[in-house]
Formats: sequence, C-alpha cells, structure tokens
Amino acid sequence: MALPASFLDELRTRTPLSAVIGRRVKLARSGKQWKGCCPFHGEKTPSFYVYDDGYHCFGCGAHGDVITFVMQSQGLAFMEAVGQLAAEAGLEVPKPTPEAAEAERRRLDVVGVLEAVQVHYQRRLGLPEGRVGRDYLLGRGLTEETIIRFGLGWAGERGALTAELSRQGVDSEQLIDAGLLRRDEETGRTFELFSQRVMFPILDRRGTIISFGGRILGAGQPKYVNGPETAVFSKRRNLYGLNLARDGVRNGGTLIVVEGYMDVIATAQAGFTAAVAPLGTALTGEQLEELWRVSPTPVLCFDGDGAGARAASRVMELALPMLTPARSLRFATLPAGDDPDSLVRKGGPTAFQAVLDAAQSPSDALYDMVRGEIGDATPEKRAAFRTRLIETAGRIGDKALGAEYRGALLDRFFASRPRPAKNRGQQWDKRRPQLGVTSGPRIPRPVLHQDNATAERARILTAILLRHPFLLNDVAQAYNALPVDPPLIRLRDAIEHWAESAETLDSAGLMDHLTKSGFEHDVQHVLAAAPMPLPACASSDAMPAEAESGWWHIFGFLNVELLREEVALAEADAARNLTPETWRRQKALVEALAKIRSGEPDGVGAADV
Repeated sequence: MALPASFLDELRTRTPLSAVIGRRVKLARSGKQWKGCCPFHGEKTPSFYVYDDGYHCFGCGAHGDVITFVMQSQGLAFMEAVGQLAAEAGLEVPKPTPEAAEAERRRLDVVGVLEAVQVHYQRRLGLPEGRVGRDYLLGRGLTEETIIRFGLGWAGERGALTAELSRQGVDSEQLIDAGLLRRDEETGRTFELFSQRVMFPILDRRGTIISFGGRILGAGQPKYVNGPETAVFSKRRNLYGLNLARDGVRNGGTLIVVEGYMDVIATAQAGFTAAVAPLGTALTGEQLEELWRVSPTPVLCFDGDGAGARAASRVMELALPMLTPARSLRFATLPAGDDPDSLVRKGGPTAFQAVLDAAQSPSDALYDMVRGEIGDATPEKRAAFRTRLIETAGRIGDKALGAEYRGALLDRFFASRPRPAKNRGQQWDKRRPQLGVTSGPRIPRPVLHQDNATAERARILTAILLRHPFLLNDVAQAYNALPVDPPLIRLRDAIEHWAESAETLDSAGLMDHLTKSGFEHDVQHVLAAAPMPLPACASSDAMPAEAESGWWHIFGFLNVELLREEVALAEADAARNLTPETWRRQKALVEALAKIRSGEPDGVGAADV
C-alpha cells in the first residue's frame, strides 16, 4: 500500500529520530547532532551519527530515516514499522481507498509538472527575452553560480508556458493542479499566474520542488507573488531555502530566519549558508516546528523599526508555549533602514555577522519587549511591568523552563531598580594579588558588607564551576541570573560558550579553553585567596556531592526564592522518575535549603533571606 506523502511527513515530524534511536543506542551530543556506537555492527569507537531527519554510520554505511531504523533494528516490514510509530505519535494510518490512491497519483503528477516548469523558466532566463531578469539579478550582486544554485528563472509573456508544456503532453488541468494556471470562475477561461517575473523555485526540506514565487520588475503590484496552496505546497508549513539550510547547519552554520527570497540568497552567497524565509506570511507554529527540527536555537532577524518590533513580539507570543529546554530562539535586530540583503552588500559578511553576534536570548528579548510596551519610569508602571513578566513566563508550556524564565526575568527586574551610588557592589580591583587556591588550615573569614558579600558569593560560585564544570548541566540557568560585575560576566559567557560545544564537562578542558581564549587573568582573580579564602566545596579535591550542595547553599543567600523553586522542581522530577541523577539533585537542593532555613552561614556575610 502506498501511503500519502503528507502522512509520512507528519509521522516523521512527530517522531524525533534521536529519541527513537536513543532507546537502543547511548547517544551523546556532537556539535549539532548526536553520535554513538552503531547498533548494526560491533564497534568500540562511535561512528554512528544521528541528524534531525536521518542517521548514517561511517563504519558500515547503514543509513535511513526513523521508519528505516525501526525496520532495521526490529526486523519489521515497512507497514509494521509505520503502524508502531503511528501508534506512539497518536496518528491513524490512512486506509487504502481509491480516493487516496488517486490523490497520491495526482501529487506525484504535480511534482513532475513543476519540475518541467522549472526547466522552462531556467531556460527562458538565458534567452534574449529573459535578459531583463538576468540583468536585475546580476545588478543585485548575484553571481552566475548563485543563480544556478538557487535555480532562478524567468516567466515571459503569458501563454508561453502553456504552449511549451502542451507540446510535452502537459494539459491545462495539470497546470491548474500545480498552481501555475488559474481559471476565471465567471468566464471559465484560464490564464497563467506568472508573467514577466523573475522566478524563484520553492523546494521542501528534501529538495523536492513544490511551488514557485515570482518578483515583478518595474511598476506593478504585488511585487512578489507565491503559488497557491496545492497538493504538495502549504505556505504555513514550508520555508524558502530550507533544503539548503539543512546542509548549512550540518556543516556548522547558524540557522537564520530572514524576510524574503533575496535575503536568503544574498546571505547564502556571503557565506551564511543556513538562511530561510517564510513564504509571504508571518512566521507560523508549523514553521517554528520545522526550524527546530533543523536547529535547537535558530536566529530570527527583524528590522530595526516599529514594524520589526511588532513582528518580533508576534513571534514571541507564538513561540512561548512551544519553548522547551531543547528548543529556543535568538532575536537579532538589523540596523534601521537595512535588510540582510542590503546590509551584506554594503558592509559585507562582517556587518551581518555583527548583527548575529548581538542577537538576544528569548528571556532578554522578552524583558525588553514588555518594558517597551509598559515602561518602568514610575512605581505604578514598575508594578504593572513586574506582573506582566510573571504572567508572560507562565505562558511557557514547559513548567521547569517557565520557572527558570520567571526567576531570570525577576532577577533582571530587581537588578534594574535605581540605587544610590554608595550601595553599588564592589568593582574588581586589578591590583588584587594573583594567588591560587590555598591549602592547609583554614583562617577566619572576614565578614563583608552586604553588597561586597554579593560580589564575593558570585566569585565563589564561579570558582566552584571552574573546578567542577559538570554542575553546569543543572545550575546554568541559576548561574546566568546572578547579578555580577562586568569582568565576571565576560568569564561567565566564556564558560557558557565552552559548555555548549564541549563533549565532556571537565575542569582541565575548561581551564585550557579559558587560557587559550585570553581569560587566564580573570580565572586567577576568581581562584585567588583574597579577599577571602575559597571554601572547601570550591577545591578541586571536593567530592561532587559536596561541590553541588555547597554551590546551592551559597546561591540560596543570593536568591532563596529561586532556590525554593529548584527544590520543588527537583522533588517533582524525583517523584515522576526516581533515578540516581534525580535523587542526587534533589538531595543537594534539599540540603542547601535546609541550611538556609536553619540559618547556617556560608561564611561570607549576613544576608536577608
């Protein structure tokens, strides 16, 4: 039985490949994909890689998609594998009917027609009649190689397409099904949708052509026209350039969402090979799902004007319920008056890379959006601002992540409260002696004033992570919420960036990375014995449980509310799934909170908890 392609696409979308394979293979992150030992041949060194939509073993050559994996690993037939996956995904396998068979035949027929149309448009671009379109593309800075790579073409006078394809046996009804021809409801006459336009073929994520978009030259509206919905094309589900962007991400590129065709093409030519664009509509939930299948953290580019701010806000509202610890976004703002195409042409790749480097995390972007909407100039506005931040964080579907957002947003809110200069935390003293961690008998700790104690606790927490970076898996969100001085912010960012790509979170690897990155002086400051000796939990000799419990104890003096939330989440996780990992985390957090409640000091200074 031939199943509809739309059903198989939906099945693959709802069935994360890494999760299915992870039941049988121990997988570890390797850049933007996963790797492990191949289940199909004995090996000790991992050569089995899992991508967003397929797997490949570089040892034995096994490869395929999620359906193929279930077939190969369990010895199932195709329909048996589909039935098993469909049951897990909550889908019903379509019944074989004459209507379904006819729909699939017509779908395949549409793809064949579109392929013939693309050949027609590409050939026309090279003829004298297509010279105006070719001059336009070259004038926009595109190279011949780029024009060929994206399959650009030219739609000439109306009637030329119908006449040429009729000679190939393609009739009007087939062109209507493919979205190239329209019928006037009143007269019954047909006319071609595209004429005198530069043509952009639209491909799905596998590289199959599914529609076209066309840009008119000179006067005329609309400037851009996309093909209508067909058996193979849905504007809400597809993204322009996704097939090439997938390859770009696999090769180390950043997935970028821009506005239009020319933005995708111009940025790709400039070296940003993982750019995509919606198809004439605002970004949809289906398109966000497609983006996350390719990359866990795509970057969305918006214009630096009011329209761009409104568009970013709409995407944020759409994305919040869909965010998880494994699916996030970043928001990049373009200079006023520029789009990616114009920015690359004026400033080159460096200018566009600077925009990407400055992209905000969702929490930072969300904070700025709400502040821009409500303001914070008066007590009344600040009260409304705080309420909205809490309400917005509550819209996140993943409750653990929502709690993290709530903590991060409120920490920034309270940190933004104006304070007299005399109450600001101490700045780093560049004359501080560069000393390492001391050993031997502990000396009495001096009691610091409140703001100095805050800075010292942040230093100690950083020292613990330098010695025990495995804790970053559990404390990264809380650590990023700490109010710290600029030098420590730079070091914290460097630690975070290292952890995102490191295969093993070990102290030696982290120290080596920081030294090579120019942070040796900052590390020495953190690990120095002044102004106070580091506690035992920050020693490289500390046991993992001691380091973890000590970290949360000290953190609790800085943000006891967030510590309570962490305890509640850990207890809930342990109740749902008691594993050595969830038990260890719960134990460390409960111990830390108990010390706070009992008034056990951390040795740094007094705190109002």
